[in-house]
Amino acid sequence: MHARERYISAPGKSILHGEHAVVHGKVALAVSLNLRTYLRLQATSAGKVCVNLPNIDTFLSWDITALKSLLSGWKADCSSSELDSNLVKRLREFMAITDGSTDTRSMAVLAFLYIYLSVFADAEVLPSLSVCVWSELPTGAGLGSSAAFSVCLSAALLSARGTISTPLIQQQNTARWSDAELELINKWAFQGEKIIHGNPSGVDNAVSTWGGVLRYHAGMITPLSRVPTLRILLTNTKVPRSTKVLVSGVKDKINKYPSVMTPVLDSVDAVSQACEQTLADMATEGASTKHYNILEDLIDINQHHLNVMGVGHSSLDTLCRVTLAHGLHSKLTGAGGGGCGITLLRPETEPSVVQAAVQELKEAGFECWETSLGGPGVLLHSSNSITQDTLSILTSY
Repeated sequence: MHARERYISAPGKSILHGEHAVVHGKVALAVSLNLRTYLRLQATSAGKVCVNLPNIDTFLSWDITALKSLLSGWKADCSSSELDSNLVKRLREFMAITDGSTDTRSMAVLAFLYIYLSVFADAEVLPSLSVCVWSELPTGAGLGSSAAFSVCLSAALLSARGTISTPLIQQQNTARWSDAELELINKWAFQGEKIIHGNPSGVDNAVSTWGGVLRYHAGMITPLSRVPTLRILLTNTKVPRSTKVLVSGVKDKINKYPSVMTPVLDSVDAVSQACEQTLADMATEGASTKHYNILEDLIDINQHHLNVMGVGHSSLDTLCRVTLAHGLHSKLTGAGGGGCGITLLRPETEPSVVQAAVQELKEAGFECWETSLGGPGVLLHSSNSITQDTLSILTSY
């Protein structure tokens, strides 16, 4: 173990444009969401590994000797991008997870133990440590909470192992890792995502690792350089939905009405590309009224297209209606069918306007956060760069 204590955070994610169309080969823009997951790792001498996840009421510990026994006869293959099915099987048996179980608590703990044992597999003695992870992100809302969790874990454990550096120097509040180190963090986080989700695209963990805006097309993930930070209102309608069912519904509609739906997908693709160009122009020219007008138009167009695809919902209609009454433009983000929506806030948007819209949305039973898109990815923090409330939570366990 290197530094005895470290604090790490990683952002959630939102889809700006291209959801559902991306499944059919079109461009999507995924963007970091400045609601973050925070992790505190502390080296101890207790001979135990403790994981504390207060968001999901999970507090567990194991003797390091019991965990070490799981590595008997097993050799980590750090060059492989595939999960080691043998270690996953051992961990499922160790945790008494029934076949097919995918509950949030079990998968989060399984991901933690898998990354911990894999990272330290060749250590003579497994380190005794305590990890607490707390998130501003709601779970199960399509905002990348599991990816932020996996990214924080990977960065913390790789740093504790000495595989990557601890780049924070005195007087610094936050620090970033090198590109090569971020690649390694992302690789291990993707393993965690595979455990939690089975067959993820890799977009969520990439956004959480690098931050900013990523272009996703036909399996290729490309970070966009020099993108502006956008103020938004994020709204959770709290309406549950099944991503699998919604994706299947869009596919059925495309198969049934190909001549109608193909142009819709092409138009969504054009929206994503127009947004990408506008963001680039804002970064080079400076944001202007013209740029925000374009972004608002694209939001409205895409929301209509998503309704045509059949992934809208009355709750999302309410969000769009309420915010438009205050001169604000909204669209769903993610799978749709409820879930979350984003509302663009111009730099000149008055706080009173936002407050009035939020009040109406809360009266409709929704939950709202004023935040931003396009912020930094995974960060190493000094303790004084974290809010007192967050620090209190992380040090309470």
